[in-house]
Amino acid sequence: MHFLVFIKQVPDAAQVRVDYETGTLIREGVPAIINPYDKHAIEAAVRLRDQFGGKVSVICMGPPMAEDALKEAMAMGADNAYLLSDRVFAGSDTLATSYALWAGAQKIIQEEGPVDIFFAGKQAIDGDTAQTGPGIATRFDIPLITYVVDIKKVDPEKKTIQVVRLVESGQETVESPLPCFLTVEEELNTLSYAPLPYLIRAAKTPVKVLNSKNTEIDASQCGLKNSPTKVKKAFTPPKRERGEMIEGDSIDAILNTLYEKIEPVLKTMGKVK
Repeated sequence: MHFLVFIKQVPDAAQVRVDYETGTLIREGVPAIINPYDKHAIEAAVRLRDQFGGKVSVICMGPPMAEDALKEAMAMGADNAYLLSDRVFAGSDTLATSYALWAGAQKIIQEEGPVDIFFAGKQAIDGDTAQTGPGIATRFDIPLITYVVDIKKVDPEKKTIQVVRLVESGQETVESPLPCFLTVEEELNTLSYAPLPYLIRAAKTPVKVLNSKNTEIDASQCGLKNSPTKVKKAFTPPKRERGEMIEGDSIDAILNTLYEKIEPVLKTMGKVK
């Protein structure tokens, strides 16, 4: 079986800060990581490969530095990795991105063979749109199952898959023919530690680069100029002021100091006289 995983390299959200003067994100010194949901997609594909045989391919669209994310994906067990990188992709919204990734996947299919299951994380933590995976599935015209939390059964002979997905009212079990596209939740699995053979293979296996020259990508459908999404207004959230630490020799002293500070506010609220 052939499994193809779409991943994205994103800034570590836990370390992103805002410049309140310019209203922009401070990216300097913020490490780039594989989108957390995508890691669980890689894990799922590798487990199915180990169970049924075949191979796992991974593709990432981004600048040259995104090669680090693909190397990490191979360390997790992926067999080969493709970096979709070209200046014509700069500024692409989710529609243009889904087109570019779909076109890149077509090239992978030519080289590696037909794909049985496409994987992606449910969304990227830097955009939270959850649109790119469904956009790719739509272009392939294959079944899409989102918010997957469990893979119950895969039947390679009958070419079917049964999964559990989250819905607003709880969970539902869905069966689909293959090929299909799954977007997954973190609850799907627990990430494994990378074994030494995977680490060695990741170090030795080169990342293959795809661009507008070696694929059949139409540059007129990519990039900022060809993205229909327009940002009309952006705003910076209010800066959070740090609280004051109240110290004292006893709990009573601390409470008295606290009361002195909040008494004026309580008076304006009519809580004290």
